[in-house]
Amino acid sequence: MRQAQKRRSGAKGARHRPWPLSQRPGYLIRRLHQIHVALFQDACGAFEVTPLQYSLLSALAVRETADQTTLAADIALDRTTTTGALKRLAARHLVERAVNKDDRRARLCRLTPEGAALLVKIEGAARQAHRATLGDLSEREQALFIEMMQRIVAGNPTRDSAAALFD
Repeated sequence: MRQAQKRRSGAKGARHRPWPLSQRPGYLIRRLHQIHVALFQDACGAFEVTPLQYSLLSALAVRETADQTTLAADIALDRTTTTGALKRLAARHLVERAVNKDDRRARLCRLTPEGAALLVKIEGAARQAHRATLGDLSEREQALFIEMMQRIVAGNPTRDSAAALFD
């Protein structure tokens, strides 16, 4: 019996020591995202816009008009989730989704005047949430942290979402 236990546990008396969550990048990134969403909700809750919806509104403000697939790529999200968020924004008259005359399968999206006005109103609160997310870091550390995140993202251009699994 004792021999079987030793074989299962590996080397003599060695025990598996789990990698602490507090040292795992994936865990910390997920926690940081949870913290940011909570801070965003605190700062922007009155506008009834999620961080994802804010990203879509911001992307549309830059592009003016874009199809849903392009917007999904802009915010690194799968098309299904992006389409659902755009439908919710359209129901609030913040975004228009028109059938593309050149490709009837595609929808062209653009901000409505109400959407553009909301984006102007929410901008200060959204920036406050982003600043609060990094608030425990010095200005130098914040800049370095942003730079490091940008490097990681840039180094993984094809690993943006689970879209490959579902699209």
